[in-house]
Order: sequence, then C-alpha cells, then structure tokens
Amino acid sequence: MTERADTDFVAARHPGLSSDEVARRVERGEVNDVPVRSSRSTAEIVRANVFTRFNAIIGVLFAIILVVGPVQDSLFGFVIVANTAIGIVQEMRAKRTLDNLAVIGEAKPTVRRDGAAAEIPTSGIVLGDLIELGPGDKVVVDGEVAEAGNLEIDESLLTGEPDPVVKRPGDEVKSGSFVVAGGGAFTATRVGRQAYAAQLADEASRFTLVNSELRNGISQILKYVTWMMVPTAIGLIISQFTVESHDAREAVRRTVGGITPMVPEGLVLLTSVAFAIGVVRLGRKQCLVQELPAIEGLARVDVVCLDKTGTLTEGGMDVTGLRLLEGAGHAHVGAVLSALGAADPHPNASLQAIIEAYPQAGSEGWQRTGALPFSSARKYSGAALTEPRGTAGTWLLGAPDVLLAPGHPALAEVDRLNDEGLRVLLLARSGLALDDPEVTTGVLPQALVVLEQRLRPDAGDTLRYFADQDVHTKVISGDNAVSVGAVAGKLGLPGADRPVDARRLPEERDAMAGVLEEGSVFGRVTPQQKRDMVGALQSRGHNVAMTGDGVNDVLALKDADIGVSMGSGSEATRAVAQIVLMNNSFATLPSVVAEGRRVIGNITRVATLFLTKTVFSVLLALLVVFWQIPYPFLPRHLTLLSTLTIGVPAFFLALAPNKERAKPHFVRRVMRYSTPAGIICGLASFITYLVARHEYTGPGSLDAETSAATLTLFLMEVWVLAIVARPYTWWRVVLVVAMVLGFGVVLVTPSLQSFFALRLVGDAVPWAAVGIAGVGGVVLEVVWAWVRRREPRVLGTA
Repeated sequence: MTERADTDFVAARHPGLSSDEVARRVERGEVNDVPVRSSRSTAEIVRANVFTRFNAIIGVLFAIILVVGPVQDSLFGFVIVANTAIGIVQEMRAKRTLDNLAVIGEAKPTVRRDGAAAEIPTSGIVLGDLIELGPGDKVVVDGEVAEAGNLEIDESLLTGEPDPVVKRPGDEVKSGSFVVAGGGAFTATRVGRQAYAAQLADEASRFTLVNSELRNGISQILKYVTWMMVPTAIGLIISQFTVESHDAREAVRRTVGGITPMVPEGLVLLTSVAFAIGVVRLGRKQCLVQELPAIEGLARVDVVCLDKTGTLTEGGMDVTGLRLLEGAGHAHVGAVLSALGAADPHPNASLQAIIEAYPQAGSEGWQRTGALPFSSARKYSGAALTEPRGTAGTWLLGAPDVLLAPGHPALAEVDRLNDEGLRVLLLARSGLALDDPEVTTGVLPQALVVLEQRLRPDAGDTLRYFADQDVHTKVISGDNAVSVGAVAGKLGLPGADRPVDARRLPEERDAMAGVLEEGSVFGRVTPQQKRDMVGALQSRGHNVAMTGDGVNDVLALKDADIGVSMGSGSEATRAVAQIVLMNNSFATLPSVVAEGRRVIGNITRVATLFLTKTVFSVLLALLVVFWQIPYPFLPRHLTLLSTLTIGVPAFFLALAPNKERAKPHFVRRVMRYSTPAGIICGLASFITYLVARHEYTGPGSLDAETSAATLTLFLMEVWVLAIVARPYTWWRVVLVVAMVLGFGVVLVTPSLQSFFALRLVGDAVPWAAVGIAGVGGVVLEVVWAWVRRREPRVLGTA
C-alpha cells in the first residue's frame, strides 16, 4: 500500500451512527430482524410428528374399532398416541439444546457507534451501521465498503470463484462472503430479509433432515409399504366381509387386525427419537450440530482431514528463539519485529506470539508507510517501515522456504528446527516496493524466528481412537511439511515420518488421490489445494470429514462430506461447518462419531424388526384372501406381540452403544433379512392356524385357533429379536427373557387371558404350535447365516 492510501484509510475513519440515529432506525423497523434458528419451530415439530401418512391410516382404523369393537382391540391407537407424544417431547428437548448452543455460537460483529466499537448480536444491526472487518470475519449483511486497508474478501461461497477479491472504498460487499486478509469497515445497505445473509444463515443453521441416507432409505421403504398395503387391504376387506357375512363387527375387527400390522409406524418415530437423543447427548458436550444428518454423516466417514493449527495444537504459540543471520543485530531485529507487530491491526497466532515477545514499546519512532497482511496463499506478510534515523525499507515475515531460493544455506538450519517440531518464520528485507509482484526476489535474510506450538493434551488419544476405528487421519497444513510431521509424530500418528510437501503434489486428481491415500502428513498446502485434496479423496469413494478453524479452511470445509469447525474459529468456518465444537476440543469428535454409529447401527437393527412384521402381515393377508378364511388375529393380539417383540425391545436397542462404522445401502441391507424373516414368520403362523382349524370344531373354535397361531407367531418374532440382539450382553439377554416372561404372564393369568382373548385348548395343538415355531426358528438361523456370509456383519454385531 502507498503512503497516500494508508493515510486515506486512517483519515476515513468514521464514528458510525449515533445512538439517536440507531433508535430512529429501530422505530422504522430497519433492523436485521431475521430469526436465526437452529431447529424447527414448535408448531413444525408437532405437525411433523402428528400429521403423518401412517398416523392418518392408524387414526381411521382406531376410530372404526372404537365404534365396533371392545376397547382391548383399540389398544394400538393409544400406543400410537403415546409414541407420537414421546417423539414430540424428545425433539423439543433437542430444539432447546440446539437453540441454546446456537446463541452461544452466534456471530457477534463489531459495530462502530458514537465513535466507539463494540460487539453486538447480528440481530442488533440496523440499516446504515458501520461494521468493522478483520481476517476471518464474515460479512453478515450486504453493504458498501467505507474503509479498506488491504482488504481482501473471499466470495467463493457466493460466486464459486476461489480467488480473493480486493475491496476498496465504494465497492459492494455481500453477506455470505468473508475476509481473508486486511481489514476495514463497511456500511450496511441491506439488512433483515432483504440481505443474502438471511437466506444463508437460515439454511446453514436449520435443524434439517435432508440428504440423509438413513431417512431417505426409510422414506423409500415406506413408499414400498404403501404400494403393498393398498391392494392387499382392499382384498382383505372384501375377503373378511365375505367370510364373516353373518357378523359384520367381527369382519371389521379381523380386517383391522390384518391392516394395522402392515404399518411400520414406530420406525419413523424411533429414528426421530434416536436422532433427537443424539443431539441432546452431543449438546451436553458442547457440540452444536447445525445439520442433523451430520451425526449420520460423520459415522460413515473413513478419512478425517485435520488442520494442524487449532486442531492438533492449541491456538497460542510462544517465541522460543531468535537465530540472527547475515550479521544482523539483535536490538535492530527486535525493533523490526516490534514494528511489524504494530503494523498489523489483525495479527494471526504467529504474529501475536511475536508481539508478546517484542512489545510495541520497542518500535518507538518507527513509522509504517505501507502494510501487507498475511495471506494463506502467499505464506508471508510485510510492511514498509521508516526507521527513526530516516532509513526506509521493505520488510517481510513468513515461510523461509517460500521467501528463500532453494538451496539457501539458512534452509539447513530451518530443516533442523522443523525436525524438532518447531515452527520457523524468516524475517527478511527486500529491495523492492511492497506492492511489487517480485518483492520476494533476492531478499536479504535477517533472522529466523523460532516458534513452538502448544499441543492439545487430548490430541494423541483422539488420533489413536480414529486408528482403532479404522478411520484414516490426514494432517493437512499450510506449515512446513517436516515441521508438521514432527508435531504429528509426537502425537503418534502413523506415517508422520514421511511428510509430503504439497507443492510437489500432482495436479491430476487421480494421481493426487494415490499420493493422499499413501501419505498421512502434508505441508505447505494452499487453501485451494485443501479443497482439491478433499475432492481427490472423494473421487476414490472415501467419505471425508474436514476439521479447521481458519479462513483458509473454508473451501475444504464446504466441499467435505462433513465439515467440523472449532467454536473459537472464524465466523466463516462456523457458517459453513455442519458441526461446531463449542468447547474447541478436538477430543469431542470421537463422541460425535460414536453417536452417529450408535444411531445408524441401531436403527438398522430395529428396522429389521419393524419390516419383518410388515412382510408377514402382507403375506398373511394374501394367504387369507386366497384360502377365503377368517384372518387369524384380532388387533389386540398383534398389539400385544408388537409391544413385546418390537416396541419395547426396539426402544432399548435403538439407544444402546454401537461402534460399528456405518455402511451404505441401508434399504438393501435391511430388506435382505427382513423379507425372508417375514415370510418364514408368516408361513409358520399360518401353518399353525390351518392345523388348529383342522383340529378344533364347534363354538368358540375361532378363539382357540387364533390363540395357537398367536403362540407360534410370538415365538417366531422372539426368535427374530434374539437374532437381531446379538452379540449378547447381559442386558440384551435380560431383555429377551423379560419379553418371553411377559407373554407367559398373559397366558397364565385368567384376567389377561380374557382381556387378550388368548386360550390354549388341549395339549396337541399348542405343542404343535411350539414345534412349528421350532422348525421355523431353525430355518431363520439358516437364512441369517446365509445373509451373514454374503454380507459380513450386517446384523448381530456391535
């Protein structure tokens, strides 16, 4: 920057709006009043849980049974009401958790009013406010640049163009962009719903269920179920009214008994509850899930790309040494470093450490005539300084291997320090003007500034967790590759002893992907390269998570399958990330991974239970229509069986720990087991029903026939439950046994026998029912073993 431009920047400083002007704008409604929501509204939650397709079907059947049947045949309706209430309560808990965390993590721009700068909530901005900007700040409303000091704005989230745009007074800035270098201020020209930020913030922070393979898979299953239900239900209605022409009420009860179990009504509910509980659990660990599928997505991740600074290391740094070069004096170098610190109003972590080591008092009498802020793409910053004795010069501070020509003698010392895991910056003097494109050519090195980064105490354990879970870790940093490798090596990362300099990475995507799959540590990576590396890994079929906290990470965070930002990171990174670690602890990530695996793995388990019921219900309805006989079950029977073999067990299984990495093709994996299992269960219970119809005759025989078929169906469903619950733990064994005992209590208690219309008559048929269930169970085991061989660890694994 020239001296004139720098002077204009200082002179252009405006006091901003006065308090009276702010009050008048608030009265006129010229405020940034867009609500920042992290979740659905209460009305949306109630509507989404109550007004569903299957709730409507169950509601109609419930109303019919209330008219024609005893109350015990309407129990399924009360179960649906209770389940829906549970879903609403759990999602409301998740909403409160997300809203509270969103308030904590909300961006607070610095606004200048009455000549003083102060941080205020985004919703407090009014039209005409003067908003200050620094590196990493997000432009929260649309406006016009009023002050600029080497201000560079990244508009890639709006335009797709990766190159930063230099902004000068009078230029337009749009919300959704962010500052990558320099500083300044802009006047708000569009606020509230007129600004692009309204749409961006609403979409970035909404509690959403989009782009979820799990939810999409369940929707696909429900669509198939609907197609099967309609013709089957019509055939069943005609059949039952034909068979029970003498008793319309019995025909209605048998028809409803056949239609009700076709509806996997609890599957959607249980999925919502599992996700909601996951949000609450993560919220307690100060983890803000900005998009709900992120829990699922991180569970599918097999590669985690970590930015070293702020992730493996803490934000702060310390100056541990100064190596003088080319005969430079210690006092003079210290004064230059002090002046460079004073020249940058928005220092990064490295420069902040230098400022602390060399206070600005050491640069008294020095004048700044130009400044070049640090940029991740350049890897250096600089300033045009005039010393007290009048000598003017251009000074640069940055990466030694960028500022020095290859083979320079000073680089040997740099490599040695990097091998120790230290970060090294070069202070150099240039004979060219600061704005000269060749300013780094022929620089005169003056000193090496040695910095030590503070390792996060939990980083090593977190890296070991990912290794144990078969998740590959890639450390991607803009720092020197050897230095990054040394830091990663201290944390025990495999492959850290073979760091790769990203400047030598092939540009072709497939070739780059090959190098990335082999290596673990990559240094001197530019922001655009981070984005390219994420894309290259994705091209090989990897699910990639990217963590970061700086503006140089935004492009990669945006393109990764899952973006994870630190709460202390820049506003831009928090805006594009799906997950924000509010406590800035990298150690929280395993909790997120574990929560996602728990949700997906367990929903896969319980989906098998629900869909097995749907399949055998459709099959039974078809068999009944073909044989032209009464449907074997009343609604009360299937309510009892569903509660004991699906509802209660599914709730516990859905919330159990599960560490298996999520696998793709949810629908295919679930249907491969539930379809044959449902067919086997349906055939076994129908065979028992036919045997009972042959054995029992006379008044009351239908109740005896139904009871025998119910016994077989219960034993078959318990067998399916026992398979899905594997591998066994003490509580899973207790769960299965408790369900068996519950059914036994119903069979031996006279009042419950009467309530559920269950009466086992004689010895031959009940034992035949048990025998048929035993044969069916053996067939189930054979089928399960076959499915397991074809797709290892689909079911029965933790």
